[in-house]
Amino acid sequence: MSKRIDIISRSRNRQYRGQHRYEHWLVDNQVYFITARCRDRFPAFAAEAAKAVFWDRFDHYTSEFGFTPWVTSLLDNHYHTLGYLRQGAALPKLMQRLHGSVAKLTNDLLPQRLTLFWRDAKGKEYFDGCIRDEKQARLAYRYTLNQAVRHGIVADRRDYPHTRVRVELERAIRRAVEIDAFLEGVPYKRYQRNRAR
Repeated sequence: MSKRIDIISRSRNRQYRGQHRYEHWLVDNQVYFITARCRDRFPAFAAEAAKAVFWDRFDHYTSEFGFTPWVTSLLDNHYHTLGYLRQGAALPKLMQRLHGSVAKLTNDLLPQRLTLFWRDAKGKEYFDGCIRDEKQARLAYRYTLNQAVRHGIVADRRDYPHTRVRVELERAIRRAVEIDAFLEGVPYKRYQRNRAR
């Protein structure tokens, strides 16, 4: 079944200097991978109090906007989450509220305020990707699950309290297939390159 894709971007021009502009795809009934990093890789979440702010706001706004996290990992300067979003149009408001409240409350804890808290050098505040199929979902799940190990924080992922599993992988995959929550048939260049290897 084909899905309707609404696209939002900072510009109406899809290309800039021969490069495709970054855009957000808003798709109903969709599994999303979302990630964001603090500006200049600043470790804004190094303190437990800052991590507590993130989790409080994350739980609040994901619930309010109908995003069901499967697995989420928060490190000192970034986070990743994989989960299901019922209404694609809710994504921008979810991210605005989550990022705005986390930035404000975390800045209140820092000795010096971090302006443009989430922005990277290109002005992007977060990346979101629609998951194409079961294989890509499994890869994204494991990637998120093992962040603390990849970054050398712990040897065993179960020892890191800021990676949280809300839906076990097999259950999440079964449900996503059952409700047609993958964006099948839409090519993803990076993913296609990885398949060819």
